[in-house]
Amino acid sequence: MHKTMLFRFIMPLDLGAKGSCQIGGNVSTNAGGLRLVRYGSLHGNVLGLEAVLANGTVLDMLGMLRKDNTGYDLKHLFIGSEGSLGIVTKVSILTPPKLSSVNIAFLACKDYLSCQKLLLEAKRSLGEILSAFEFLDSNSMDLVLNHLDGIRNPLPPLMHNFYVLIETTGSDESYDKEKLEAFLLRAMEGGLITDGVLAQDINQASSFWRIREGIPEALMRAGAVYKYDLSLPLEKLYTLVEEMRERLGSAAKVTGYGHLGDGNLHLNISAPKYDDNVLAQIEPFVYEWTSKHRGSISAEHGLGLMKANKIHYSKSPETVHLMASIKKLLDPNGILNPYKVLPRFQS
Repeated sequence: MHKTMLFRFIMPLDLGAKGSCQIGGNVSTNAGGLRLVRYGSLHGNVLGLEAVLANGTVLDMLGMLRKDNTGYDLKHLFIGSEGSLGIVTKVSILTPPKLSSVNIAFLACKDYLSCQKLLLEAKRSLGEILSAFEFLDSNSMDLVLNHLDGIRNPLPPLMHNFYVLIETTGSDESYDKEKLEAFLLRAMEGGLITDGVLAQDINQASSFWRIREGIPEALMRAGAVYKYDLSLPLEKLYTLVEEMRERLGSAAKVTGYGHLGDGNLHLNISAPKYDDNVLAQIEPFVYEWTSKHRGSISAEHGLGLMKANKIHYSKSPETVHLMASIKKLLDPNGILNPYKVLPRFQS
């Protein structure tokens, strides 16, 4: 990632764990991150890869072409398979140019509907320069302000119901800033935002990102936390947070934040300590609710060991059966990352 910067290119994904994660792991989990709304998923950015199969065969698919329709595009089997089909050892990846103009706004919204409408207007008005659209609720902001050192409320003195971080990236500083300012003015006049601030320098921009990226750390410091990474239709995304609050009452604090630009909710439930009674109120309700609304129980974090047996909430029996057949073909002895991704009776 650092070498791409030297040659004035960037990685097409940006993660909170960018300081410690590895490219092979990113590809194997199909990591999403903060700028998927601009650059898309790794399924679209990985041009080719090399993988080692369970029997030791080195599968060379390390192409660097944007277009190649010669047979099945097998690299996609390994992107997001969590190492269960093969070990990714080399990757060729599309790296977009590093653009010079970056602008960041931190905004307040009165309700979730305003966040939805703001996203739609941002896509229409900002178009090609929109690179991130993140949201967090008041509980998320409260956690960050109370549990992380050096964090200040960007929009004092009030606490707002919802916050949105918008980033634009382009090549013309004056044009991009003018475009963003005009959009924000229209949003303010239309009542979509109640307050907001545009970062004036890199330090202020970093402080805005620190709030959004610091939520997981704040949650860990607050006590026990139950984490769920979900994809949901935009109009239903925050309804789950509200219903979970009704279910749990005062037993736990429910927070909702995430990548609104691509419909990814991070639902986190914080409690003083881990409690089986609290967990029984959360699961399987959270999975059933997500399935009922045709969402995904794992938007970007993968299934791993803990959610392997819950894959049926997002995938049909026929689909899971075909996945198991592919696993059996490539790893007949089940030695690659066993008990992950697929239900144990099928893996």
